[in-house]
Amino acid sequence: MTGTLFLVVGPSGVGKDTLLDGARSRLSGDPRFVFARRVITRAADAGGEDHEAVTTEEFARRKATGGFLLTWAAHGLNYGLPAALLDALAAGRTVVANGSRATIAELGQIVPRLTIVEITAPPEAVAARLRARGREDEAQVAERIARAVPALPAGVDVVRVVNDADVASGVAKLVAVLSAPRP
Repeated sequence: MTGTLFLVVGPSGVGKDTLLDGARSRLSGDPRFVFARRVITRAADAGGEDHEAVTTEEFARRKATGGFLLTWAAHGLNYGLPAALLDALAAGRTVVANGSRATIAELGQIVPRLTIVEITAPPEAVAARLRARGREDEAQVAERIARAVPALPAGVDVVRVVNDADVASGVAKLVAVLSAPRP
């Protein structure tokens, strides 16, 4: 049986990492689910998600030796999903990964059962979260809010989760999507 890969995407400030952390915690005892730990060329103590920190050289070596299911570059960093996730999918497990919408078409060629989970939030909520995070000044917050979100490729299975309430509600919505039977 082939498992489903849920690729979770969404712009900065929609609460994607918070919802993923909550879903990971809620589903941690359920053997049907695997939450991917991304490999990133970013220091382990740089903040943000729990990831495997590697040097640019180590990343390139792993990529050259087939260590990744998928790689991409963004914001001056390299990101990778470990190739071992294919084993989990082959075993029929549900894999949940934080990803980039720029990789969807390529990932669709690799993974037979792919569902995109697009996290969205109202602009005022995004602005408040970005301000609270404290990494951007007011002009940068305004720029992020104004930035157009690219459309998703046609023909992909997409489920939208609107993160417009408290964290527990957002996590419950994401867990419901991940737990629902897929065709």
